[in-house]
Amino acid sequence: MANHRNFDRKQKRDWRRVRILKRIEGSAEKPRLCVYKSRKYIYVQAVDDLAGVTVAQASSLEPALKGELKTSGKHVSVAQKLGLLISERLKAKGIEKAVFDRGGYLYHGRVKSLAEGARKGGLQF
Repeated sequence: MANHRNFDRKQKRDWRRVRILKRIEGSAEKPRLCVYKSRKYIYVQAVDDLAGVTVAQASSLEPALKGELKTSGKHVSVAQKLGLLISERLKAKGIEKAVFDRGGYLYHGRVKSLAEGARKGGLQF
């Protein structure tokens, strides 16, 4: 059996992501909130896995949030505002609940802040 130290970070994240996806599934009334983060930006989308469609999406590339990235430099606060934004978009479509998919990332920093922002916006998971 191979030692996990020999694998790179991306491969480890992919393994965690697959383990998470085995346990959770999104539906029309309770979509899966998928998180992806790069070094500079963070993206979130609500996915209905049964129909295979994206219900709503938001990213820190949007003009209002991207301007805050340049001025504040606090990516955690931008992630929290992104959580508020996705919860507003889902509430506009009549969705109150969701399943949080951290995408293999640790529940810390920007990922945690995004989840807390979505909860603050009234989304339940």
